Amino acid sequence: MNEPLILTFDCGTQSIRCTFVNKKGEIIGMATQRCKPYFSLKRGYAEQYGEVYEQAICDVSKKLKETHGRYWDNIIAVTTTSVRDTCVCLDKDGKPVRPIIMWLDQREAAFDYKQVPAFYRFLFRLVGMTETAKMQGKLTMSNWIRENEPENWAKTYKYVTISGYFNHMMTGKFIDSKACQIGHIPYHYKKRRWKTKRDMQYRIFNVEPEKLCDLVEPGEILGYITKEFSEKSGIKEGLPLIATGADKGCEALGCGVVSPDTVSISFGTQSTVQFVTEKYVTPEPFLPSYTAVMPNQYNPEIQIYRGYWMVSWFIEEFAKYEVEEAKKQNVSVEQLLDKHLHEIPPGCDGLVLQPLWAPMLRSPEGRGTIIGFNHVHTKWHLYRAIIEGINYALLDAFKKIQRRVKNKIKKIIVSGGGSKSDYVCQMTADMFGLPVTRVQTWETSSLGSSMAGFVAMGEFDSFGEAVKEMVHYRDTFTPDGKIHGYYDDIYNGVYKDLYKKLRPAYLNLKKCVWDKSEIV
Repeated sequence: MNEPLILTFDCGTQSIRCTFVNKKGEIIGMATQRCKPYFSLKRGYAEQYGEVYEQAICDVSKKLKETHGRYWDNIIAVTTTSVRDTCVCLDKDGKPVRPIIMWLDQREAAFDYKQVPAFYRFLFRLVGMTETAKMQGKLTMSNWIRENEPENWAKTYKYVTISGYFNHMMTGKFIDSKACQIGHIPYHYKKRRWKTKRDMQYRIFNVEPEKLCDLVEPGEILGYITKEFSEKSGIKEGLPLIATGADKGCEALGCGVVSPDTVSISFGTQSTVQFVTEKYVTPEPFLPSYTAVMPNQYNPEIQIYRGYWMVSWFIEEFAKYEVEEAKKQNVSVEQLLDKHLHEIPPGCDGLVLQPLWAPMLRSPEGRGTIIGFNHVHTKWHLYRAIIEGINYALLDAFKKIQRRVKNKIKKIIVSGGGSKSDYVCQMTADMFGLPVTRVQTWETSSLGSSMAGFVAMGEFDSFGEAVKEMVHYRDTFTPDGKIHGYYDDIYNGVYKDLYKKLRPAYLNLKKCVWDKSEIV
């Protein structure tokens, strides 16, 4: 076994996977390490100690070495991919100054909007984005830290995405990939550089330039594994660490979405629909198009926050019996729930769900909504309505982006936990009216990340060649025209204008929600 291998870390919110990937796109070894759960000092907070991730990365690496040590000398490079919109305050030694505020965190900064220059406030008002700009300032965690923990902000030498933290851990350098800069940070997505004070949004995502790390293009070498990290992880000292991208961008590449006629849909905790374009096109006003892992490409994307998290929410609240039954049968609870999807007809007997379980960029005051209840509905109608609702939101996002990029889409490639269900894939094909395809592995983030490693090391001449050799399509689900027409009627007649019609009620609800802190 002398084939070259890439060692890839896929760093999620609550677990880290470490895989060997070969040039055929095969996962020939994998280990998983669960992390200690994130903690909440107050309601809505979500924090994690940086040391938890550091220990998990080293542990999972050693675990893989124990089970697949015979491949260890075949590693030619290391890559990482990780969650987005999660930043870390690092001191001069690269150690976290405070716990990491996770992307799930719901705290808000006070954020003085008047600090934005008057001219830019005028431009925001001109395009109807004043409230969105204010909300983004409040959701920017560097603003919250500066306001509430000025001593920690003063100690912060570099403010980096979580991928930048991992890079320093492995190489000792404050450096990161441009394709990992996704979140509430002053990154100029179109020009692929940090924003300056002349940029319109600089004061919203305000981080001093000296606190920002160096950036490189995906596919470049970030640095080399240090002796210190080698001793902790078992990874050979001196191996190159290659710049890749954040999880969703690597997923899209791992699905083979490299042409303008194909779209990536991720059914993960954060559900997304993502296109690929050579031209910079914003998916909707104020929302940037992200730097793709593919050279000179962009990924216009819209995200449904708390997407398939809603399935976990349903299981926790309504399916405790099924959880116990799944344990007895030694299957996943989602497999048991799948049969109930078959029992409920398309459209859920008139039940429609809008999955705004967390604020969206263009609907910051939105809330989750379920309409159409009557006496025939059961909890299984609700379960199917959740999945249909996520798909309606993704379909809405798909149509918005397609209008802006003007691409004729021929095929959808799906990934993420939800894509394991044949029924969910078929439902997606029926709702979108397009063929839906799965690739050979669920580990599409690791697959995409490893491609960047192979290209960087000269094993492939281009990303196109890497995709051709490493991505293999397994299953295709063809839409049912009659069912698609039915879903199309619901989308156009009910879902499409639901948020606009309910927005006044959402605004009033925001004023009326009882603040529990005021209860004596």
